[in-house]
Amino acid sequence: MSYQRPRGDRRTIDIERELLRYWQENNIFHRSLAQTKDGERFVFYEGPPTANGLPHNGHVLTRVVKDLFPRYKAMQGYFVPRIGGWDTHGLPVEVEVEKQLGIHGKEEIETFGVEPFTRKCIESVFRYTREWERLTERVAFWVDLEEAYVTYHKHYVESVWWAMAELFRKGLLYRGHKVVWWWPQGGTALSAGEVGLGYREIDDPEVIVRFESRSRPGVSYLAWTTTPWTLASNIALAVSEKLDYVRVRVEKERQEPEEVIVAASRVSELLGEEGLTILETIPGSALIGESYEPVMRYGEPDGDKVWEIIPADFVGSDTGTGLVHLAPAFGEDDFRVCKEHGMGFLQLVKPDGTFPPEVSDFAGRFCKEADRDIIRLLKSRRKVFKEGTYRHDYPFCWRASQDPLIQYARPAWFIKTTAQIDKAIANNRQINWLPEHIKEGRFGDFLAHNVDWALSRERYWGTPLPVWECPGCGHLEAFSSLEQILERNPRALDHWEAARAANPELSEHLVVHKPWVDQIHFDCAECGGEMTRATEVVDCWFDAGCMPFAQFGFPHKGIEDFRKAWPADFISEAIDQTRGWFYSLLMISTLLFDEETQERYGIEPMREYPHPYKTCIVLGHVCDPEGKKESKSSGNYTPPDLVLEGDFVLTVCDGKKLASEPAEDAVILLPPQVKTLGVPEGTKIWLSRVDDPGRRFEATLAAGAVAKDAVGLGSAARQALGVEPGHAVRVHVLADPPGADAFRWFFYSAGPPWNNTRNSLR
Repeated sequence: MSYQRPRGDRRTIDIERELLRYWQENNIFHRSLAQTKDGERFVFYEGPPTANGLPHNGHVLTRVVKDLFPRYKAMQGYFVPRIGGWDTHGLPVEVEVEKQLGIHGKEEIETFGVEPFTRKCIESVFRYTREWERLTERVAFWVDLEEAYVTYHKHYVESVWWAMAELFRKGLLYRGHKVVWWWPQGGTALSAGEVGLGYREIDDPEVIVRFESRSRPGVSYLAWTTTPWTLASNIALAVSEKLDYVRVRVEKERQEPEEVIVAASRVSELLGEEGLTILETIPGSALIGESYEPVMRYGEPDGDKVWEIIPADFVGSDTGTGLVHLAPAFGEDDFRVCKEHGMGFLQLVKPDGTFPPEVSDFAGRFCKEADRDIIRLLKSRRKVFKEGTYRHDYPFCWRASQDPLIQYARPAWFIKTTAQIDKAIANNRQINWLPEHIKEGRFGDFLAHNVDWALSRERYWGTPLPVWECPGCGHLEAFSSLEQILERNPRALDHWEAARAANPELSEHLVVHKPWVDQIHFDCAECGGEMTRATEVVDCWFDAGCMPFAQFGFPHKGIEDFRKAWPADFISEAIDQTRGWFYSLLMISTLLFDEETQERYGIEPMREYPHPYKTCIVLGHVCDPEGKKESKSSGNYTPPDLVLEGDFVLTVCDGKKLASEPAEDAVILLPPQVKTLGVPEGTKIWLSRVDDPGRRFEATLAAGAVAKDAVGLGSAARQALGVEPGHAVRVHVLADPPGADAFRWFFYSAGPPWNNTRNSLR
């Protein structure tokens, strides 16, 4: 079927608006709740969106599906409360505020000031609330936004504190020094779920490096890596005890003869068929303990045992050379095996991702950007045996898509999810997943390869970790509420009261946030020293996963409300939430609500698996004509208003920022946006002023480099509309714009969007 957008029906749009007006004026949603209040309860959870960004077509799809099943159950006589929610913490908010302020990274945030930065975060979290409410109303999603839960509110935060205090009490919350996926520009670790949201295919350099043997003079071990920037921190080489290795004399034309050691199975692919003499076959176990010279020598490692060959269970013969370069500071497996064998440690990259002064050749350079120059340096020293390009999936920050992550050894707080993973898997197997293959497929596989949850974030705007530590004796305590803290120190909030007196407009909810919560101190119960709070905040996905009970402030209040609303009969979100909200909900509920906890809070009858949700409908992504997920970061999206109202609003950009002066009647949109509209360049489309709809102009569609949510206009278009940069214009793609027919087409046609939505579930 060709990709044709049908002409709309303005009369249908008018009918829909009249129906919505009738529902609103007569309070039909709340009257329907009152009408069914004595019916059997059907529980629905609304996953909290972040309102500091505009909604997109994916949100239209999820909101329509979320409304469908609760409305159907209500029509059957069930009582279906639908509480809305707002996700207000974490990297999404901080990154948006950094963009507004024109700053980037922890150092610039601290220069700006943590307190004013926190205030800016508060201002940002509800920036687009009205647009979200308008979309919710327009697609007729019946949900109570007036009573919506808000994740930064005091009672919600204290409920999250309770959850962490419980995990601490159960021995499931711990601090460890581990290799984590690290966002250098943001200065914080990310969880496995967050990392999973940011993968994309890239080309990295690959290089086979000569490590000169100390144990075998005149021989080099060949080791393969796709991270040349980690070579400065090399500590060991790894081999497999199950593989055979060979010492080979290589004599090639126009090359000096040399002797190298590689896995026997890799000889022909790496070295070719000609000019080779196998001098010796060596079992991998016989290489263990041999020593070598590092290829880069800048700093002194911690520990005496360095630059030796050790065994590792992950070394294979399918790729590389059969020898693997290990830098325990930058690899989870590297860290593990080096620790098992008592190797030293060297970390010659700073937390911001740059090389320190002691790496004199690359000091101040961002590590991944230095890869090519590192290879050039090693080639000049005759350390490079072979180089190439390696295409693979690599993670970037899910909220700063141009920032690559790196694996980095850091002290961090973790939830010991691996200790209870069997229970989480058992819980998952009782859930009704639609499509069914998600259970053992995408979600089941994620659980099967579970790692401990990297919970802490070295950031600012988030739920503070409720753990206090004594610097004298190291004693740790976790608190579940401010009331519990005040029992230890009745004057713990004096600083807060003084701040409120000086500024009465200070939100009451900020008492549990940085920087104010960091000023809470009390005496150590063990040695009498002054205890201070661990400075980290927690993963915002932990906030979201606590919503089944935190929306009610449980257990500090709302115990009965929680009993009635747990578990949910139905939830629904898009496929990416298998590593986000779906996971955090299931894991937190599994870890917290064991038999002992349910008995303690009088949850009767006892809830068996599954909890906290029984049925989960997983949606695909709304995609562009090429099958790629619609995304504002890539510009291949259309605003929901195009489908719902037949037009959409953009801001006129400064003509000086355009690559060249457009044709006088032109309207310039981003190239992927033009493609997503489904109409070719050169199509005539109508423009009008938002503040003066009578001023209209028929423009010619063209693609070009403009900012997101912006439009470039030719001189005739600007003059006819009387607009300057910053003015808002309404774009009508067709003279008779698409309406309800287009809405039905968007989701049900055999054209690309619906097909790609379905296919993206794979």
